[in-house]
Amino acid sequence: MAIQFLPIIKAVAPYVAQVAAYAIPAFTAKPEAVKADPVVVKQIEELQKAATQNAQSIHVLAENMQQAISGFETAAEEAKKQVKTYRNLLFFSLGLSAISVLICLYLLLR
Repeated sequence: MAIQFLPIIKAVAPYVAQVAAYAIPAFTAKPEAVKADPVVVKQIEELQKAATQNAQSIHVLAENMQQAISGFETAAEEAKKQVKTYRNLLFFSLGLSAISVLICLYLLLR
């Protein structure tokens, strides 16, 4: 089911100019007096420092996550080896059980 964009565009078009008129001043340059406010400058520096710390923390978290994933992969490989070993032991024990049952039947019927 395709979305028909024409009715949506017709409904939104009258408001685009108003939104742009309100949004454009927010993205224009402020006068120098506002930029030179030391409190704002300090807040910006603190925000930049916090953003840098967050980026470093995310990087460390990604490295730890990568190590955990590689550990999971190693554990999964070991689990596969154990399952294969247990399966082989199961088939071996089933074979021995079948042989012992056949021997018992032979001895009983003889």
